[in-house]
Amino acid sequence: MSDTATLETATDTPFTARDDRFHFDQMSDRWWETETAWFAFCAPERKLGGWLYSMARPNIGTIAGGCWIWDDTAAVPWEVPYSANYTALRLPRDQDLTDIALPTGVSIKALEPLKRYKLGFLDEDRLTVDLTFDAVMPARPLRKGDSSFKNLNHFDQFGHVTGQIVLHGETIPIDCYAIRDRSWGPRPEHRPGKSAYVTGIASPDDGFLAVTKWNDETDPIAYGFMIRDGKIGDLVSGRRIVERDPERGWVTRITIEGKDEFGRDLDAVGERLSGIIINRHSFIDSNGLIEWTINGKRGHGEDQDMWPVHRWSAFRREARMGRAS
Repeated sequence: MSDTATLETATDTPFTARDDRFHFDQMSDRWWETETAWFAFCAPERKLGGWLYSMARPNIGTIAGGCWIWDDTAAVPWEVPYSANYTALRLPRDQDLTDIALPTGVSIKALEPLKRYKLGFLDEDRLTVDLTFDAVMPARPLRKGDSSFKNLNHFDQFGHVTGQIVLHGETIPIDCYAIRDRSWGPRPEHRPGKSAYVTGIASPDDGFLAVTKWNDETDPIAYGFMIRDGKIGDLVSGRRIVERDPERGWVTRITIEGKDEFGRDLDAVGERLSGIIINRHSFIDSNGLIEWTINGKRGHGEDQDMWPVHRWSAFRREARMGRAS
């Protein structure tokens, strides 16, 4: 797999090596000040997806998160191949995100600022993760405030992920393109509204991110970007259109229509390969591993279909009543 992007270099991002570290010194004393570090990976040929996720709350001294790995055999966390989602372990105070081993099992080491990271996870003989993330684009900041990230500092970055996982004794090679993100700022647990975070990448020269507007049932794109033929541009309009499984409610097929700041069209159509439903305090993330056609090019990514729990429950109750009538 070749990384031949003609994108801007890391000097075109407003972020610096400082942003590989925790930002605790920039936060208020509110208990819900939060910092996250998330890396995705996949083995599409096995319909296997994975996350390494860490969520620090420095003012109460906790670290949450862990690792999820799923395939097409199950979608709930207690049945997927692996799920570890800790809520309140002790946050190490003698390490920074540039080189840290967390009690959740996650480890992160910055090998080259904003570009290259060594990633790990260890849970006895159940799971070992040994991956390297090599960025294929600059860290791109959140550019609009009407998305689900609200007032957080946030950036997204596609990369080439290589290495292996050892899952229940089986070695599975990983060689994919996937995304990571970072955020820091206020994140109270009652915050979520309904929205979606959608990613797809066919190569370093062709990919997209689309985040839908907060609590708008028509799913317009609030912000995002498209990489086309190696040139990156902000999405200025567009929408997400989905088809759902009538029995389970999750997204089975998805279309992203958009236009970027240069007037170029984004046309992406995806089919669900597998997924996992994660209950993250007061909301659920029904996350699908998606096989995409992105402007005619085959790729992979995810559709994070995010709902407040009470809204998802009402949606499913209505669907059951409709089938019963």
